[in-house]
Amino acid sequence: MAYIPDFDLDDIVGILTSVSEGRMEGTKAKDAIELAQIALLYTRHLRKQDDFIRYYKEFFDPSFKIKIAQEFVTREEANAWLVSGKANEADHIKIAGKGFLVARVPGRLTLIDAPLPEELGTDDSEE
Repeated sequence: MAYIPDFDLDDIVGILTSVSEGRMEGTKAKDAIELAQIALLYTRHLRKQDDFIRYYKEFFDPSFKIKIAQEFVTREEANAWLVSGKANEADHIKIAGKGFLVARVPGRLTLIDAPLPEELGTDDSEE
């Protein structure tokens, strides 16, 4: 992926439109392009364009580090923390050295597997 330092959302959506027009209806490529357009427009609809731009810049920043909110020895300890009310949606945690992410499902928070960079053989984590 190439980094586009000062992109304009409308320009990108327009480029995606022109690329999409050259594709046959119903193809995976055309569907993916249209989904990307919708995702970009959705950020504007929710007034989260600045959040998206910040995320985009962090995505390409080699100094970006994943912040670990908590570390636990066992899953039971992590689950107790989760129901204690101290957990926040999107917190990254470690359980026995493995990465997890706090996610919201209807009515509660839960943990999902989210391998950390060091688990994937990169060194982009904050120790």
